[in-house]
Amino acid sequence: MNANLLKRSEIDRAYIWSVEDLYQSDALFDRECADVVRALEKLSSYRGKLSNREKLLEFLTSSDEVEIKIEKLAVYAYMRADEDASDGKYSAFRSRVLTIETEYSEKTAFAMPEISAIDKEMLISIAKSPEFVNYDYFLNEIIRRKNFVLSEKEEKILASVTAVTPSFKEIFGKIDNADIPFPKIKMADGTSARLTHGLYSVCLHHPDRELRKRAFNGVYRTYRSLINTIGSTYAGSVKADNFYAKVRGYKSALDKAMYNDNVPTVVYDNLIKAVSDNLVNMHEYMALRKKVLAVDALHMYDLYTPIVSEVDKEYPFDMAFERVVEGLNPLGNEYRELLMRSKSERWMDVYETKNKRSGAYSIHAYGYHPFVLLNHKGTLHDTFTIAHELGHAMHSHYSNKTQPYSKSQYSIFVAEVASTVNEVLLLKDMLEKATDKSERIYLLSYYLDCFRTTLFRQTMFAEFEKIAHELQAKGKPLTPQLLSSKYYGLNKKYYGPSVYHDDKIRYEWARIPHFYSAFYVYKYATGLTSAVNIANAILSGKENALENYRKFLCAGGSQSPYEILKIAGVDLATTEPFENAMQEFCDTIEQLKKELEN
Repeated sequence: MNANLLKRSEIDRAYIWSVEDLYQSDALFDRECADVVRALEKLSSYRGKLSNREKLLEFLTSSDEVEIKIEKLAVYAYMRADEDASDGKYSAFRSRVLTIETEYSEKTAFAMPEISAIDKEMLISIAKSPEFVNYDYFLNEIIRRKNFVLSEKEEKILASVTAVTPSFKEIFGKIDNADIPFPKIKMADGTSARLTHGLYSVCLHHPDRELRKRAFNGVYRTYRSLINTIGSTYAGSVKADNFYAKVRGYKSALDKAMYNDNVPTVVYDNLIKAVSDNLVNMHEYMALRKKVLAVDALHMYDLYTPIVSEVDKEYPFDMAFERVVEGLNPLGNEYRELLMRSKSERWMDVYETKNKRSGAYSIHAYGYHPFVLLNHKGTLHDTFTIAHELGHAMHSHYSNKTQPYSKSQYSIFVAEVASTVNEVLLLKDMLEKATDKSERIYLLSYYLDCFRTTLFRQTMFAEFEKIAHELQAKGKPLTPQLLSSKYYGLNKKYYGPSVYHDDKIRYEWARIPHFYSAFYVYKYATGLTSAVNIANAILSGKENALENYRKFLCAGGSQSPYEILKIAGVDLATTEPFENAMQEFCDTIEQLKKELEN
């Protein structure tokens, strides 16, 4: 911790978020907690009554009212605790809210089984009723999933199996966060430090190549030493995925995951095929990176260090914010006014202070403006962070303002679209107005690395998951050797001949926690693909592009995430969006080559 950091009391109030907009005092927080606890007893009284239409509507309305209050309590407690991690008072607030959330889950656990047990024809009739308009999507989702609900006896058996089946995600988490014996390595300044996940990332971005190499070797020697344990854990996770898919009647674990997302499986296939068909461009970028870094061999630990230093230019917050607003002008006057409100109404907590949580995020409570946590230090990267987090904030604002609570929460599938649209628009505006060659080179390489890490790398992960599940479904034992071999082959395929494929990279799969939430990572890649298409449509003046994007922001969770993206003009069941994104990557490489040659 930097001892010279200011205290929160020393920061200008204009740069501290207005958490008092939620509760003017902690006493009001206490009072709302008590109100919610009392309301939970009322919700319990609906047990066994949800087959009655009137009682069902009463329960859904009442549970929404309680959830809105719990969300507000949680946001307040989390924000207060993140202001100062050493403040035990607000840590206790968080624990108190967690207890309330747990009690809410327990007291309403009867609801989904009861609603799901309602006759399908009756559910269809209810979903079409005007009085249930706020819950039609929720009910139609239950109806849609009925195809894969088993008999009551089978569901009880399956529930019992689930209760005694190991949580492979939890097991991996214990290994990866608590038990993993990372070594100490020599740092660039000559001191030694024990590797952590966070320090490893710092090392990979460091200009000292020997440091990057030491960190890389240290991390992967450690994973190799645990490969049998982690391999068995992941193999068990894959086996469980396939088991639950099979007993419920899905074609595959992938089909089950996509069905639950309410996204066509063809989207997954389109992504992998489009990226595979365009790997020549990725290989070209790797060759260019090798040339610019002037290395005899481009190792895997050379892929994260910038090919040019970040622009040596300070971006104080006010200047950075103005730059973001300017870059997002294509989104129209209403969007601009909201951005200005985010500053004047103090939606943002701007500066790093003693014991404040690191990083950045956006958070919201229904019925209130969103909030954004930053730790602005004045770099160009921090400027993009402002744009990114305000993208999340505006998405939440529009969805909450337009939709009832029951339809306000947008899906993870579209969660990164608005934030990435903002980043793309800002980057393109900065590129257009940059007068300094080094700044243009930095921005172009920054954009290319976004593609490499978010589109190409995540698609490689997605393909690995697909291969692993298919192999297990065919009865092939998922040994650590087989998994490592398959991963190593994909690494060669994706990065190409200009990269020296260090043997230890074959163990990278063993350190990816997302693999324990099967078929999740593809959403990062489709998110960037969608954002590029939307941003370019707006910038090119495509008919209704801006209007349709605003409809997307307002849609919340009122339809399937696939259909909501189609509102914005992106149909991921076709190949066009992916082809457009691949062309964008190719064009950016050409721009960078020209800048480097001039």
